[in-house]
Amino acid sequence: MSEATIRLHIEPLEEGGYLGTSPDVPGLIVEADSLSEVVEIAQDVARGIAEVCLEFGDPMPPALSKLVA
Repeated sequence: MSEATIRLHIEPLEEGGYLGTSPDVPGLIVEADSLSEVVEIAQDVARGIAEVCLEFGDPMPPALSKLVA
C-alpha cells in the first residue's frame, strides 16, 4: 500500500492520555497514552479502514484513495 496524508485531531483526555480522530476518515478514533502512540495507531487504523473498504466494496474515504492507487 502507498501513503496518504490525513488530518488528525488530537486532544488530551481528563483521565490522562489522548484521543485522536480524523475529519478525513470517518470512523477513525484512537486512544493512547502518548501523542506518538496516537499517531502510530492512527496510521494503522487508517490502513485498516482502507482495507475493509476494499474487501467489502464500501466507498473509500477520499483522503485514503491514494492508499490503493
